[in-house]
Amino acid sequence: MPHYFLGVDIGSSKSHACVADETGQVLGFGSAGAGNHESVGYEGLIRALDESTQRALAQANVSKRDIAGAGFGIAGFDWQTERAAMLDAISTLKLDAPVEIVNDAMLGVIAGARDGWGVAVVSGTGCTARGRTRDRQREGMVTGAGQWMGEAAGAGELVRWAIHAAAHMWTRRGPATKLADALIQRAGARDLQDLLEGIINFRYELDASAAPLIFEIAAQGDVVAQSLIQRAGRELGELANAVIRQLNFEKENFDVVLVGSMWNSGEPLIRPFRETVLPLAPRAQFVKLSVPPVVGAVLLGMEQADLAPTPSLRERLDATIHQARSAPVFAA
Repeated sequence: MPHYFLGVDIGSSKSHACVADETGQVLGFGSAGAGNHESVGYEGLIRALDESTQRALAQANVSKRDIAGAGFGIAGFDWQTERAAMLDAISTLKLDAPVEIVNDAMLGVIAGARDGWGVAVVSGTGCTARGRTRDRQREGMVTGAGQWMGEAAGAGELVRWAIHAAAHMWTRRGPATKLADALIQRAGARDLQDLLEGIINFRYELDASAAPLIFEIAAQGDVVAQSLIQRAGRELGELANAVIRQLNFEKENFDVVLVGSMWNSGEPLIRPFRETVLPLAPRAQFVKLSVPPVVGAVLLGMEQADLAPTPSLRERLDATIHQARSAPVFAA
């Protein structure tokens, strides 16, 4: 009798579920909306769990009774004090299988690292870092609370730094930068003074979606833009180093998995990141996550059934997840 495994990635903007068999063949994929309880409440979390899971099961033509293990990566599951409430939400799925839950950033480690252990550094709208040891017994983390806790290196922070640079240019506190004109055009402002006044008075808003502009201006040789990207890379490196120290990875040969859209910018961000990590952990290997994080959730589900994923199983998951994502999905 075949065994099937469920993985669910609950995100702050969207959620994914995936069903695969013991060979790594992905059979079903489902999507739903945001499920982070910090923004949509536990009712929203339960809704995202149910909708994404039902759609994945329907596409796979698999029932809940057939699931042998399930893994969940949940945005907003930051502290162990939240574990009981998270498990209560998952219990509404009525699965008759062992389950495990992790913060969604940990899915990057499980899906992207060669053997499912190491460190993941996420840089998308915000940033965070997580890691786990080879024996899966210890985890390392930063708070994930962003600038409030001095962990600022996501797209949102990068745009904020660019606004600071434009303000410093206007007040003659800092050098001239092409970022000012780019932000003026992006916001639809008349000039730099209008931009700054409009931001202060909430007439203009520049959010994380403006981050690609900073990389474009940096590529044109703007020293200020280049310095902001280098700052972000170093800060992300320090997040990785914090987890490396917690897990005593300084002498280990392990993978550092790069997760999130900011890494798509390539070497301008990755170079200062790598240069920050390697002095502490010279044997670290850097890899960009190439599959949806929900693959990590499926692998976590397999671990709960004592199925040790082989390299060939991982390759099959990687190869078949994209086909399942593009297939028509119908609600159960």
